Amino acid sequence: MTKAEKIAFTINTLQELYPTIPVPLDHKDPYTLLVAVLLSAQCTDVRVNQITPILFAKADNPFDMIKMSVEEIKEIIRPCGLSPMKSKGIHGLSHILIDKYNGEVPKEIELLEELPAVGHKTASVVVSQAFGIPAFPVDTHIHRLMYRWGLTNGKNVAQTEKDAKRIFPKELWNDLHLQIIWYGREYSPARGWNLENDIITKTIGRKTVIEDYYKTKKTR
Repeated sequence: MTKAEKIAFTINTLQELYPTIPVPLDHKDPYTLLVAVLLSAQCTDVRVNQITPILFAKADNPFDMIKMSVEEIKEIIRPCGLSPMKSKGIHGLSHILIDKYNGEVPKEIELLEELPAVGHKTASVVVSQAFGIPAFPVDTHIHRLMYRWGLTNGKNVAQTEKDAKRIFPKELWNDLHLQIIWYGREYSPARGWNLENDIITKTIGRKTVIEDYYKTKKTR
């Protein structure tokens, strides 16, 4: 298989498996998505979706959020982990959104990255999922799968994002990053991985990854 054929196979397989793509984090607008993505750092989407309804019942916009204290926010979001940092970030970015953007979430990645506790991945998720602007947020699933598939060298997340943007058509970025996340969770997890169920890796995967899988399986 040529690299172009591998890329085409990956795109076609993902589109067949996920013709409609659910967004993992529940939200109703750019602000609630921004907060949900911030909360998802080192926390499962399932847990975040359990906590955000409680938080958003009290404050689902920056104007109401700043009426709460950092301590009040921290108590609500504690189950998500890293609550001291996240609560300060949510409170701080809400103030900035009001002071600089009239309470609206900016559409530019660079402006989002200036907000407290908002990194490149969070900013990329918001612009892609809230505003439909092409971006390719790379999480651990995408980083792992791109390496397994031989589409990046696995050096770091930044390199994986560059490679993904280089090899995949820009108009597919927003769908593909979600499709790869769902595929990673369902067919190619980090733990309990069964290559026989992972059609993409089995078909186009890096030779060393496949060899290591079978070696490990034999020693069990």
